[in-house]
Amino acid sequence: MFDRIKRSFDLVRASIQVLRQDNHLLLFPILSSVALVLVLVAFALPVFGLASIDGIGEGGLYGAAFLFYVVQYVVIFYFNAALVGAVMIRLDGGTPTLGDGLRIANSRFPAILGYAVISATVGVILRAIQERLGVVGRLVIGLVGAAWAVATFMVVPVIVVRDSGAIDAISESTSLLKRTWGENVVGQTGLGAAFGVIYFGLATVTSLLAVPLMLNVRAVSPALFIVFAIVVLLAVLACILFHATLSGIYAAVLYRYASDGRGTPGFDQSVLDASFVRKSK
Repeated sequence: MFDRIKRSFDLVRASIQVLRQDNHLLLFPILSSVALVLVLVAFALPVFGLASIDGIGEGGLYGAAFLFYVVQYVVIFYFNAALVGAVMIRLDGGTPTLGDGLRIANSRFPAILGYAVISATVGVILRAIQERLGVVGRLVIGLVGAAWAVATFMVVPVIVVRDSGAIDAISESTSLLKRTWGENVVGQTGLGAAFGVIYFGLATVTSLLAVPLMLNVRAVSPALFIVFAIVVLLAVLACILFHATLSGIYAAVLYRYASDGRGTPGFDQSVLDASFVRKSK
């Protein structure tokens, strides 16, 4: 168990090495976050308006939720494709730019849209079932959702590299998972565990600093509270952006390794070999 945890952190450190070569890769998650906020704002008021209209029915709300999911997923997958495309250029020895990533995402837009529609359909169905079940049922549906996320982890890299359609990309992602990754999802759990520790540390430090401020609330100026809140918010956003970028880098590396076992600059081949258990077809 401890060896697996160590390998997971090795992969995180290797991903950081790639990110250090091209720190502008962070721009893709930043653009994605800004676009998602705009999508949320664009949908929020109309949805609240629909909810207040008599007779709109549950079907209308689910329809609005489905459309929201589609647009949201298009934004997420589009910028993920741009990130993965840029990472692939770097891993092949090139020097990617923001424009290179966006150009690749633009050329794959039909597949991205198709994958967004499929993901939105799955999301709405799982949510509708989850709302009608008890605690145990919700847990089961949550596990189904997690399994879907694992099975489709390499869909975006497949779309970027193979220029496949959405259905073919999902099929290949699942095939690569069965053949190469097995049940040892070291990469995703490793990144999640690493950033879980970071978030926990950030929460601990925030709490330790917040307690004295709260105990002396009358003696502390409001400006200090505002500065403290801004610093904490920026720290959390920075962690989220780094996590998203490293996940994209890892997805690209995982696809390269899963598809043909090639080594990747910035990664220790022995770490990769130890991290993924090959299974017979």
